[in-house]
Amino acid sequence: MSARKIALDQPESFSFSKESEKEIKFWLNKYPEAKKASAVIPMLWIAQKQEGWVSEPAMREIADRLDMPKIRVMEVATFYTMFNLEPAGEHLIQLCGTTPCWLRGAEDLKKVCAEKIGPRGQVSADGKLSWMEVECLGACANAPMVQIANKAGDHYYEDLTAETMGRIIDDLVAGKTPKPGSQTGRSCSEAEGGSMALTDGALYDGSLAKKVKLPNTSPKKEKA
Repeated sequence: MSARKIALDQPESFSFSKESEKEIKFWLNKYPEAKKASAVIPMLWIAQKQEGWVSEPAMREIADRLDMPKIRVMEVATFYTMFNLEPAGEHLIQLCGTTPCWLRGAEDLKKVCAEKIGPRGQVSADGKLSWMEVECLGACANAPMVQIANKAGDHYYEDLTAETMGRIIDDLVAGKTPKPGSQTGRSCSEAEGGSMALTDGALYDGSLAKKVKLPNTSPKKEKA
């Protein structure tokens, strides 16, 4: 089992909603009865999407439904960092702090989150927001970025600044839905300035590269 631990304060019980039961049925139909334990990760994810986190009673419910030892479900939940083991806000901001985002201003985004929400891992007083730092989310070309998880899904917000991060947080508090994607308007991972910004062939054809002499190579012989 990993070093991640479940929260000290736990609810007395847990039950899946009708909407969650429909998703559970879909996943259980994918596996033979003898292999239904294979649905443990989807069921943990469904529980998290329903409540915002995975509680100990939820783990027990999943273990009973899948005929698994409870410790096995807990091992899975504590191993994968995608599962929140403590209560999270209605909108969980997952802020990438890996090198590309750090170089492009992730530290400024952390300051904004701390000022507007509170310390990482703490849920805001109104229950709407919490934030955490995560490892690379794979949008390095559009750094810095965050993923915001809520019942509507998990959406990327890219090309952020302290100002745009603050505006997104304010919109969430006000009940608005900030538009995901690049906050500068660029499409996907195109170059800053637009898709036609890199028209100079010398930028990518290698002509600007300095010639180097490789070790253990013989000079070319001149033709007679």
